[in-house]
Amino acid sequence: MERNTKIIAVAGKGGVGKTSISAAFVRLLTEEYPDKRILAIDADPAVGLSTALGVEVKETLDDIRKGIVQSVENGAQREAIEMLSEARYRIFDTMVEQQKFSFLAIGRPETAGCYCKVNAYLKEVINLLSHDFDYVVIDGEAGIEQINRRVMEKVTHLVLITDPSRKGTQVIETIRRVADDLVMYDRCGAVINRVTDPSLIDYIHVEGTEILAVIAADSAHAANDIRGRTVFDLPEDSPVMQGAREALKKLDLLMRTVMKADPVDPALCGFDDESCM
Repeated sequence: MERNTKIIAVAGKGGVGKTSISAAFVRLLTEEYPDKRILAIDADPAVGLSTALGVEVKETLDDIRKGIVQSVENGAQREAIEMLSEARYRIFDTMVEQQKFSFLAIGRPETAGCYCKVNAYLKEVINLLSHDFDYVVIDGEAGIEQINRRVMEKVTHLVLITDPSRKGTQVIETIRRVADDLVMYDRCGAVINRVTDPSLIDYIHVEGTEILAVIAADSAHAANDIRGRTVFDLPEDSPVMQGAREALKKLDLLMRTVMKADPVDPALCGFDDESCM
């Protein structure tokens, strides 16, 4: 039976909490669907998702790619062909199997500013693995490069993360416009993260994109990070967890509950005890 895989790509400007929300998505999906196969892909060269999820990575996708390239450069064409034919199995060997999910890291670029080769490999990997999992969460590279190169060409859900800054919202507006031309997605929405003043919410607009959640600055998450703890150590009612949960509900990826607030308004996660459910 063919899987109806949900592929959730998370994108946005660097430094806005993209990785934290990606990790929260993974945690929530594992809690909601303990019997489903869930894959987390760290596609950001900053390689922060493994830390947020408490995963120890020993080999990355780029390690596999480099091994094939090295074999060709050394004249071992037969070995390279064999490695390519076994690529699927090598990718599965690279995965870190946790109790509730699988994890795959793309790795760092081989030279400063060069990420195109491993991005091309990542695109094929996403297509290859999508049929083996029920849910795939991809923590994308900061900015627009992976969207522009169609690395995430076929995803079901595109989640754009920003902070309250105008620069942050401009970046995700640009990502959305480019994605409309280059990415085949079913649903798209934005999360406004690290809001310190709820009175600013009325001034935050993301043109053409539904706001899935507005998340207050989360001191519990900051303390969690400093202490070297993972997203699984966060309280369920922390703003990050509340906001991630509300975003997944609005995307119909989690069961919905009856909201007390006007459903047209964005969720104000963490600003008061009753604003998010």
